[in-house]
Amino acid sequence: MGHRAGGGNPNGPAVLARRGAPARTTRTLSGSPWALPGGAAAAFSMARRVRIRREGRRPCDTERQSLMTSSLSAVLQALELGHLDLTGDQRSIEAPPPAEALEQTVSAIWSDLFALFPFTALERDIEDLGWGFVNLFHRAAAKKHQLIDRLTDEIRLLLAEQDGSEIATADLEDKIDLARKVEQSAQAYEGMRDTAARHYLHETGRSWVPATGNRISLGTTAAIVDGRAYLQARRERVRDANMVHGTPVVFAGGRLRFASDDEAKQFADNLLRTLKAVRERVGDMYLVHGGDMKGIERLAASWAEQNGIQQLRFGLDRKLGDRAGFRRNEQMLSVKPRYIIAFQGNGVTERLVIEAKARGIHVVDRRGPLGTPPAALSRG
Repeated sequence: MGHRAGGGNPNGPAVLARRGAPARTTRTLSGSPWALPGGAAAAFSMARRVRIRREGRRPCDTERQSLMTSSLSAVLQALELGHLDLTGDQRSIEAPPPAEALEQTVSAIWSDLFALFPFTALERDIEDLGWGFVNLFHRAAAKKHQLIDRLTDEIRLLLAEQDGSEIATADLEDKIDLARKVEQSAQAYEGMRDTAARHYLHETGRSWVPATGNRISLGTTAAIVDGRAYLQARRERVRDANMVHGTPVVFAGGRLRFASDDEAKQFADNLLRTLKAVRERVGDMYLVHGGDMKGIERLAASWAEQNGIQQLRFGLDRKLGDRAGFRRNEQMLSVKPRYIIAFQGNGVTERLVIEAKARGIHVVDRRGPLGTPPAALSRG
C-alpha cells in the first residue's frame, strides 16, 4: 500500500534525513524575501557551521546574537560594504544646509532645467515654469511661517501657565527650541526663493511677485525670560520685514502697445532714464506701484529689484469693482510720496495726477509720446 509523500509518510524526507539517508537539501536565504547575494549567503552559512562544529552544540540565544553580529560583519565584507557604520550618523540633521550650498544648488537646477528650453517647443513656457519654480520655495517658506505662528501661540500659553517647576520650564524651552529650528528652515526656503527670483528676473526681465501676500525675507527663570525675548524678537522681525524704509516715490502707468520694436525700446529707455533721474534726487527712495506685472509697472519693478530698491505694492481690491482703482490711488497718496512718476494710462492714472497736484505733490509727467513730457508734443 503506497504512502503519501511528505508529512503523511513516516519514512518521509524528514525521517530519512535523521536515519543517515542521503542528506536533504539545505534551505538557504536565497529563496526567502530577505535574499542575499550568493557570496554573502555563503559567508553567513559558513560562519554558522564553523561555530556549531567548534562548540559541538547549537548556540543559545545570547551566543546566537553574537553569531549574527559576526556573521553580519562577514556579509558586509563579502559585499565590500565595510564603509557602512551600523551605529548610524550621529551628526545633527536638524539644521538646514549652509546658505551657500543652497544657493549653488538652486542655481544649478535652474541652469540645467532652463538651458533645455530655448529654441524648442517649450521656450514659450519658460516664464510660467520659472514663476512656478520660484513659487515652490515661497510656499514652503509660507507653510513654515504658519507653523511658527502656531508655535508662538503655544509659547504664549506656556508662559501664562508657568509655575516655576522644572517640567514647565523644560516644556517651554523645548517649544522655543522647536520654533527657532522651524524659523531657520523658513529662512532657508526664503533664501532659495530669492536666489530663484534673481534667475527669474535675469531670464525674463520681470520681477517675481507672488500671486497673493507679501514677499519678505525673515525667562523669572531663564526660560521665561528667553521665551518672552523670543516672542518680542519674532514680532520685531515680522514687523521689520513688512516695513519699507526711506522716501516713497509713486510710479503709475498702464498697459501700452507700440507700433514697432524700435518704439518699444525708445519708450523703455525713456522710462529707465526717468527712474534714474528721480533716484539721483531721492537717494533713499522706495518705489510704490500697483504691481501690474503685465503693464509698464513691471519694467519699473524690475529696475527697482536690480538696483536693490525696496518696493511697496498696492494691488486692486476686486471686491470694490469699478472703485478699486480709485481706492488704490487713495492708498498710494496716503504714504505721502515725494514724487508721482506718471506715464500713459487710463482714467485712474489721470485722476491720480489731478489729486497729487491738488495736494502739492510734485508730478514727473511722462504721459507724452513714448514716455516723454506732454510739453514735448506741443513743442514738436
